[in-house]
Amino acid sequence: MINRRAVLVGCGGISGGWLKAVPRVPGLSVVGFVDLDAAKAKARAEAFGGREAFVGTRLEEAIEKTRPDVVLDCTVPEARWPVAEIALSAGCHVFSEKPLADSMENARRICAAARAAGRTHAVMQNRRCLVPIARFRRWIESDALGRLAQLDADFILGAHFGGFRDRMRHVLLLDMAIHHFDMARFLIGADAKWAWCREWNPPGSWYDHDAAALAAFGMADGTVFSYRGSWCGEGLNTSWQARWRAQGERGAAEWDGEDGLRGEIVAKTRGFKSELAPLAPPDDFDAWRKDGHAGMIERFFRCLDEGREPETVCHENIKSLAMVFAAIRSAAEDRRVSLDEILVAGA
Repeated sequence: MINRRAVLVGCGGISGGWLKAVPRVPGLSVVGFVDLDAAKAKARAEAFGGREAFVGTRLEEAIEKTRPDVVLDCTVPEARWPVAEIALSAGCHVFSEKPLADSMENARRICAAARAAGRTHAVMQNRRCLVPIARFRRWIESDALGRLAQLDADFILGAHFGGFRDRMRHVLLLDMAIHHFDMARFLIGADAKWAWCREWNPPGSWYDHDAAALAAFGMADGTVFSYRGSWCGEGLNTSWQARWRAQGERGAAEWDGEDGLRGEIVAKTRGFKSELAPLAPPDDFDAWRKDGHAGMIERFFRCLDEGREPETVCHENIKSLAMVFAAIRSAAEDRRVSLDEILVAGA
């Protein structure tokens, strides 16, 4: 891989996962650390950058002094557009934490700026790089289950973050469900066409606003994706990846979000209920060279080297973000929402 220089902006907690992955990516060095809190930037530089790394509070200064190829954006969502504007106009590529932006308007601005600059802007959707999801996807893609009819995901976690998330509107949908909605697009291999959703704040919630949701999406291939989520559910929690079930014409498969996969297919149709047989987990799949953050970062830079678009390039990932805002609009207006209403400016 080509040697690349990067500046990291946003040195809060989420940046730790990125920086731990950097040493596993050949040829990548972080030469600058930027945060509005100079102490946070200094701490990250001391832990991951060495004495020569730039430390400061202004991204413009960091770019001018270090001349990076890429800006790694680990800021809060409302800072994504300003960071992208500065980085892209300076000729840098951008690899950003999710979500792509805090609004569809700003997401469209980022896409337009990347096109105008001739640079790549992509989003960290690290769940796509987990080996178990690759195996689960292979089951769905294979003929074993028959044509996919329905994909269901349950996410229940009692997450006591403190800080900005406790005050955030649509905290589950915007800050976490974006992962699960993107995973659904990845697993099904199709984009959403419509959305229906309800949001509420359960009894005992420590969040200021709605922290639970029930949603359904009609996908372009005819599959229906359903989602049940809560970020204040105490007890019997799922994994961070959620718990998944794929229902096909001839059988079903489940993934517990960790390493557990199981499936059953019809062995014989007889009487009221068909005879079922266990389905062996697939072992013929294209596993990623690295899991999670390291895998996605490596793939991003490999795409830059080879002149290809990453799979989570901004004008593709905006379709996952649109699912979030379609769900939010559906809940607010008590109706089914077309994704075209969200994706088309001014709709």
